Order: sequence, then C-alpha cells, then structure tokens
Amino acid sequence: MLLPDLRYALRLMRRSPGFTAVAVLSLALGIGANTAIYSLFYTIMLRPLPVSHPAELVELVRNSAQELHWAGYWSWDMYTHFRDRNHVFSGLAGMGFDNLASVRTEGSEAETLILETVPWNYFQVLGLKPAIGRMTAPDDAPADGDGSVAVVSWSYWDRHFHRDPGVLGKRIFYNPGGASDPRTESPKTIIGVAPRNYVGARVGAHTDVWVPGTHFGLIMLARLRPGVTRAEAQAEIDALYQTAPTRRPDPRRPWRMELLPAGAGLARLRDQFGKPLVLLLGVVGLLLLLACTNVAGLLLARTAGRQREMAVRVSLGAGRARLMRQMLTESLLLSSAGMAAGIGVAYLLVEALVKILTSGRAFENVTVIDVRPDLHLLLVTGAITLLAGLLFGMAPAWHAFRSAPADAMRHGGARGDTGFWRLAGKVLVIAQVALSIFLATGAAVFAAHLSRLRNFDLGFRSDHVLLMTLDPDRGGYRRDQLAAPYRELLSRLESIPGVRSASISGCTPLQGCGSGGRYLIVEGRVERPEDRKFTPLAFVAPRYFETLGIPLVAGRDFTAADAAGPRVAIVNRAMARRYFPDADPIGKRVRVDRSKASGPWFGSDEPYEIVGVAGDAKTFELRDAAEPAIYFDMFQENRLLDQFELRTAGNPAAVAETAQRLARQVLPRIPVQRITTLSAQVDSNIVPERLMAALSEVFGALGVALAGIGLYGLLAYTVARRTQEIGIRMALGATAAGIGRLVLSDVLTMTLAGLAAGAAMLIWGRRVALGLIPDLQWESAAPVAFAAAAILAISLLAAYLPARRAARIDPMTALRHD
Repeated sequence: MLLPDLRYALRLMRRSPGFTAVAVLSLALGIGANTAIYSLFYTIMLRPLPVSHPAELVELVRNSAQELHWAGYWSWDMYTHFRDRNHVFSGLAGMGFDNLASVRTEGSEAETLILETVPWNYFQVLGLKPAIGRMTAPDDAPADGDGSVAVVSWSYWDRHFHRDPGVLGKRIFYNPGGASDPRTESPKTIIGVAPRNYVGARVGAHTDVWVPGTHFGLIMLARLRPGVTRAEAQAEIDALYQTAPTRRPDPRRPWRMELLPAGAGLARLRDQFGKPLVLLLGVVGLLLLLACTNVAGLLLARTAGRQREMAVRVSLGAGRARLMRQMLTESLLLSSAGMAAGIGVAYLLVEALVKILTSGRAFENVTVIDVRPDLHLLLVTGAITLLAGLLFGMAPAWHAFRSAPADAMRHGGARGDTGFWRLAGKVLVIAQVALSIFLATGAAVFAAHLSRLRNFDLGFRSDHVLLMTLDPDRGGYRRDQLAAPYRELLSRLESIPGVRSASISGCTPLQGCGSGGRYLIVEGRVERPEDRKFTPLAFVAPRYFETLGIPLVAGRDFTAADAAGPRVAIVNRAMARRYFPDADPIGKRVRVDRSKASGPWFGSDEPYEIVGVAGDAKTFELRDAAEPAIYFDMFQENRLLDQFELRTAGNPAAVAETAQRLARQVLPRIPVQRITTLSAQVDSNIVPERLMAALSEVFGALGVALAGIGLYGLLAYTVARRTQEIGIRMALGATAAGIGRLVLSDVLTMTLAGLAAGAAMLIWGRRVALGLIPDLQWESAAPVAFAAAAILAISLLAAYLPARRAARIDPMTALRHD
C-alpha cells in the first residue's frame, strides 16, 4: 500500500527541486549535527568497555571540597592495602598512568607506544580472555619492578606479526618514557594476545603492550562483588583510606574516597568533557527543532496550495486518514533523504571535532578517538530521522485531515489562506525566530567566554613563541654529553633573523612545568610539619623568563657563568610572599629537603642563594591561582632538558624550518620530536571551551541562516496565495508602498513576537548554562542585543523580495487569479 504513496512523493520532489533541496539541506544539517555530537558523546561518556559485565567496574579516586585528585597518584603500598583488606570487591586491578614507551621487535625500528604496567590480575578482574596464548598469572608478577613477560594487543600482533600464531615466545624490547637507547632496553617475552576489541580502559588511549609489575602512580580499577552497591563499597573504602599506613593527613584539606562508575572507561575525560557535550547536545537538539520548524512551514505552505487537489481526492473516495498517510509518507521520505545527506555532514563534523579534542593536553598521549559507527549509533540516527519526519510532517498531515473539500472546491484553494493556515504559519515563523535568537545568543556568549579565557593574565606572554622539542634519548647520547652542543644550538638559534631570544626548559608553565615539587628548607624559618607544603621545582636555561615574557620583578636572571659558580635559584612572587612576607628574598638561602618525606632528590645538598624574583606564571590550569615555585639553572644542575623556546618578532612559524635545520646540523643524531607554538599550548588547555565556542558559532550561524531561508519561503508562498486579496486592496485604492508596508509590518510583528518568546527561553537557558559552566560570564545584555539585531536584519531581508513582489502586482491580473 505504501508503494503508490512513495512514487507520488518522489514525483512531487522531482517537480519542486528548489523546495526539495532547501528541505533536504535543512534536515541534513539538523540530523548530521545531532548524529555527530551524539556519536562523540556516546564514545566518551556511554560506550561500555568490551569486558565482562562492565557495569560492575568502578574507579577509585579521592577528593576534597576543593578538588578531585585523580588516582594516578596511588602508590603500590596503597594499592595492596585496598586489595588485601576490602570485602566489597571481587577484584582490584590497576594500571600505570599515561606510560609512553619505545617498543621494538627483533630486527625492527622502535616506535613510541602506550605500554601499561599492570598487576598480574588485571585481565582476570576485567574478565578478558586471550585471542591466543594466555594472560598474566601470579608467577609472572615480580616482587619489585617489571616482569619479564608481556601481553600485546590484537592490533600490535596484526601490525608487526601479521597474526602469526608463532608470536608466542618471541621477544619485544622496550624503554620507558619513549627512550630508545639499546643499552637500557628491557626484553619481554610475549605470552598472549589480548582480545581484538580491547585496547585499554582509557578512552582514546590505545594500549599496545601490558607488562605485569609494581608501579608508582597507579590508576585503580575494581569490580564490585555481586549484590554490593557503589555506596556500600564507598563507605568501606573510605574507612580503609583513613587507616592507610602511607596516607598523608592534611587537616586543611580532608580527603575522602569516591568510587566513580568505570563501565564506560576511566572518568577523567568524562569529567572534563561531560558538561560541554551535554550543552552541545541541547544546542544541536534546538538546531534540529529549528530545521523541522523550517520544513514544516514550507510543507504547510505547499499543502495550503494543494487544497483543491485534496478536495478532488476526497470527492473521488479517498479517506481523510489516507490523505494524512500520504502527507506523512512525503515527510518521512524527505527526512530519509535528509538522513542520507546528514550522514555525510556528521562524518565531516566528527573529523573536525576529533581534531579539536585531540589538540588538548588531556590527549597528548592519545592515538585516536575512535568514533566508529555501530548498531547503537545507527539506531539513534534512525530514531532522529523518524522523529524529524514526524515533527515537521504532523502539521501538514493534520491540515490535510481536517480540510473541507466542499469549501476548497468552491474557493479554488483560497480558503487555505485563512484560519488554520494563517495561524499555523505565524506560529511557525515566531518559533523559528525564537529558536534562532536562542542559538545566536549562545554563540555570542560562548565566543566571549573563549576570548576572556584566551586573554587571561597567565603571568607570561604566549604570543610569538616557537616551541621545539628534541628527543635526545633516540640519539644515543648521555645527558652529560649535551651541555656543549646545547649551548651551541642556543647560540645559533638566537642568531636567526627575527629571533629575539631563546632558552630551554623541560616544559612550559601550562604543561605543568614544575608541578612535581619538594619540601624546601628556608634558612632562618622554621615550619610546623602541618604547615609544610610542596613547592614546584623547574629547571630552565638562562633567558627563560625573557623568552616566555615572565617579568623579573627583582634581582637577576641566570647567566652562563652560573654553571660553574655557587648554587643559585630564582623564586616566583608567590614563594617570596609565603616565605619572606616582610623581607627582601634576594640573598636569602634555601635548601631542598632530602628526607624521605620530601621524595628523592638527585641534586646538590648545598644551599641555593636566591638571586631573582620572577612574576607568577600559571603552572597547570588557567583558572588556578599561581602556586609558590622555585627555578634552578639546568646547566648548573646538569638537568639537560629537551624543549627549546624561541621568542620571535613576527610569526613563529616563519623560523620553524630554520630552527629544525640548525638542530639537525648541531645534533644530527637527535630527531625533532615536536614543533608547535606557545599559543597553541594555551589553546590545548581550553579545549572544552574552544569546542563549545566553535560549535556554538557554527550552529548559531546555521540557525540564523535556516530561519532566513524558512522565513523567505513562507513569506513568498504567503504572498503568492494572497494575490487575489492584494489585487482587491489595490483596486480599492491601496498603493504599492502601502502593500509593501503591509507585508513588512506582518513580518516585523511576527519577528518581535519571536524575539519576545526567545528572550523567555534565554532566561531558562542562562540558568542551565551557568549550572553546567560556573565561570561562564553572562551578565551583559550585549550578546542578546547582537543576536536580536542579526535576527531582525535577516527577517527584514527575507521579507524584502516578497514585499517588493506584492507591491508590483497588477490589480486586474490579481482579480482574475484563481
């Protein structure tokens, strides 16, 4: 029965190519955007791990009222404490956090992969069975350090061994941290291959090798016993944490345990991107609603012109339900065509989204965000398509159902221009304007939020700085051999035309440079144990502060002469305020605490004289206050690091090729691992905000464009259907200008009503946005005014051509119009 309806709908689409193109494009944008955002949301937030009963998995973290402290800081002692004393887990596993390693097979080149050091029971807790071979067992676990066996991923087995079952017993060689020095390689015997679809518990981080061993800095992953709730388990684990032997009590920041669901993977990315993705789901939902409103208006306008056709069909015996089915078939066919085009839109949008996401610091060691289509996503896309077809198809279908055939035959279809049609048309216009101003205002607000973050006072200048990271471990050099070539390379880099200064450090501030700290002992100052606080340490070369634009507020910078001179250090303002609130810190002496409580220290035990005070630079997060920090001369400490910074007069990219060429000349065996800019690193810290701003701007612009197209289509059809009425008005003395004003005044009235409805929506939307993004600033009315002006301009532009056409109608022709 549906086949004749489909054929008729296809003929209608072919007869109206312009209408069909506008409708399909509108739906493609709405369906494609929804599919793309939901695909990303599902991948990061919902897709279950391919393990046994993933809903039973939880991640152990600790938090305080101030912050969430990720479990990458758990020691092996803490792991065994929880593992051996709990009664709520059927198993407790762990994994090393973001562990890069240089891995090679016999006779092949090394490549940098993610290698996880895991307890022997890792695969058993997850319920994973090997593709071939076996998983790790208790006998594989060393008493201290790493074991001598390894399990490799299915993709690594496929890539390097071409699925050869003889891989078992073969050896791989690895160096931790990405180093590739053959003298420090550790051989591992392959005992098994992981299941094909398992690549690790972290979203996007495709692990290729698992090695059993003990590891400092574990992420802990547990499986709840059957019948045990997360709340019950959390209560016991919190009690165990309070009695842990290696726990450091902090009365100013009382820690407690929290168990986070881990069935979809570890919680770090979900916490970072969850709220922005929820907001984006709402935005694209509104965009789809706007597209459906657009198409509904166009269909309703076309249905009004088909009143006589409907009347004839009813007169020939067609039931009203039959007409309604015909209209819904046309709507669903349009939405199916929109879905087909929307899949292409979704593919392109997903590619752009993944590129933005993986530019962030959270993805530095991530190989790919695998937003792959599966049955779940296909079902969601189909549901979106069906919903869209029903949304925009119900109004014209109902109009066809309630049409009066006798009136339609008597009035030649003009009856369609009164009552229901006029009211429905005005409601759709108002809805389009309301949705458009909501989307446009959101775009303006998030763009302003991103601009504010980019102009944060970071304590350093991110503009015009090139970053070039070398990989000396791949060159076979010992670190103590690099001092002279590093100085030579610095000298050559500074001689490049357009380079104002150059320096070296381990990392830049927002990479967390100096985030690992030690206790300090300040001469003349005694601290109570409960008042002691770790101070971040950073190792830098001379001219570091000048190159990064960090002001020296007192004293001097490091110099080449310091390398062989007395120990010196530079502190930041925050440290000067903490330790020397009423004194000049220049000339004061500090030592690094070498006790076990402070952690291992491989530098000198001699005191350091403070020779300078630098400004406060953000050391990890843009929004955090600067912490006390101390800087040491890397040449003096023989901590020869890898990142060269060049401040340039113009575009940093202009000197990138020259800088790489000089690096190859001075250090021919050391590859350049990465080259980027400091401003790009700043952007990597605000990926959720960049994502929100970029997509809000795109969707806001699309919303305004769709509203303009919809308004134009509705008004053009309305003017065409009111030709006879306009002819009568002109015959009775109405002028062309008056007719134009009539059309424009109708548009202006509907637009203002839409703006009022949109303003009411914005009150609710503002409350939701501030709840999800607390530091979002939405106090000014400027974004609303900007969006309203844009919508008003688009509405008047959309009305101009129909109004002009109405003003030029010939009265005699109009009076003869059927």
